[in-house]
Amino acid sequence: SVARDELADGGASVWAATIRAIRHRNPYTAIEVLTPDFKGNTTHVDVVLDARPDIFNHNLETVERLQKPVRVQARYDRSRSVLRHAKSRGYGTKTGLMLGVGEEQSEVAQTLRDIAADQTDILTIGQYLQPTPKHLPVSRWAPPEEFQHWKEFGLSIGIGVVESGALVRSSYHADEQSRKYT
Repeated sequence: SVARDELADGGASVWAATIRAIRHRNPYTAIEVLTPDFKGNTTHVDVVLDARPDIFNHNLETVERLQKPVRVQARYDRSRSVLRHAKSRGYGTKTGLMLGVGEEQSEVAQTLRDIAADQTDILTIGQYLQPTPKHLPVSRWAPPEEFQHWKEFGLSIGIGVVESGALVRSSYHADEQSRKYT
């Protein structure tokens, strides 16, 4: 979702109302939410979590060094904190990364170690595609072998599910992941 910083709760109540409406209509629907970081306000995160999504997703998007150029208002440590908070509340957690924005291999490895240390359950890794000319250009195209390497690495360090490929996005195989974590 887009950040709803103009709302007092960052849009958390909208998320919660949507989850509750879905649950009311069909209580057996698996629900994964992809939220902003709510500026790190765990009270707002709790509003979403109290509505009982099955999987809480917040994307890191890139390595720590590239957070500001890629995510102007976000902070790496704050995003990790939001994911850890959801995990501490007992929720399945998910995050995503993009390759091709200028990251170094060692930085990707460290980011995956951070994700594993935070006990995030699911990771998606995809190729960055420049959405508009105002966004960062693609720095490189990651080959299929690199995506496979990061999948194997992530699994080997304890991330439960790693979806990794050029066209992988947050929703990639979400139906299969929800069966594992719901």
